[in-house]
Amino acid sequence: MIVPIELAHTQNITYDITIDALPQLTFDTNVVVVTNPTVAGYHLETLLSHIKATKLNVVTIPDGEGYKTLETVENILNECFEHKLDRKSLLIAFGGGVIGDMTGFTASIYQRGIDFIQIPTTLLSQVDASVGGKTGVNNKYGKNLIGAFYQPKAVYIDPSFLKTLPPREFAAGIAEIVKMAVMFDKSYFEFLQKSNFSDTETLKEVIKKSVELKAWVVNQDEKEAGIRAVLNYGHTFGHVVENETNYTTYLHGEAVAIGMVMANALAVELGLFSQEEAEAVKRLLEKSSLPTDYVIKDVDDFYEHFFLDKKSARGSITFILPQGMGHYKMVSDIDESIVKKVLHGFGEEK
Repeated sequence: MIVPIELAHTQNITYDITIDALPQLTFDTNVVVVTNPTVAGYHLETLLSHIKATKLNVVTIPDGEGYKTLETVENILNECFEHKLDRKSLLIAFGGGVIGDMTGFTASIYQRGIDFIQIPTTLLSQVDASVGGKTGVNNKYGKNLIGAFYQPKAVYIDPSFLKTLPPREFAAGIAEIVKMAVMFDKSYFEFLQKSNFSDTETLKEVIKKSVELKAWVVNQDEKEAGIRAVLNYGHTFGHVVENETNYTTYLHGEAVAIGMVMANALAVELGLFSQEEAEAVKRLLEKSSLPTDYVIKDVDDFYEHFFLDKKSARGSITFILPQGMGHYKMVSDIDESIVKKVLHGFGEEK
């Protein structure tokens, strides 16, 4: 299966997302693979057997969201200089979303930009993070606040890499799949309600459909000036949850699941979403063993964190909310008291 990305409106960039067994890849240049110990232990030998290059080196960085920092990017950059990469060289991101984001960001700034390709190994990165060119790192102020829009040269999605994925990591990817369905496609949501994600053919179809939806959005709006911001449904709340828990308690997809439940509660409060629809989303998330509850200890502090979000502008935060299943609404200037009322619903005193 091939899903094309065509950014003709912006930079005349095109590349393919291949959903199939990993092909043999040949590069007439110096290649550096960036991965982590977990992925390397399971799959590095397989990857290296599929690559031919003028020179091929591997950089292994620590595993986890807590290492998604400028310091780690600097370590990758130093390895690139040590291996004498030039502007014709290539980086390969081999791992989940953290690896993809940091490798892409490194590629965007090494000698002002070199090529990279994505070979995602988690469900979340296969259906979402590897597609569309968002790169970056976290800092103490929030998630992905330092980064660049920088497109890969290709994306290779091999579902067989998911066989070694821990159940929590697999579920985290389901959250991003549900996000896409709620925002854009009611029939797809209904399909997911009936799906058995452990079935190989069903999983391939789910990955394909999610990638197609993501590609459709990115092709219209590469740099998040409009419709692409809709993909942040659940993220505005979820990023605060991640920040409050120091990126150690929840996987990204788990935080997004919680964030979607919170966003749905706000949508219900505003009359955009029915309580029945909100419950249907919650049930689907829980069916995949995703968390849907979170206790907000300080509502005022949680609320203030919204203003560090990249979607905030001129002192106003834009919330991405469902407007009926399969449709969305971007809402700004919601009265603070309404938002805090919803947040109090997740507080210790309910």
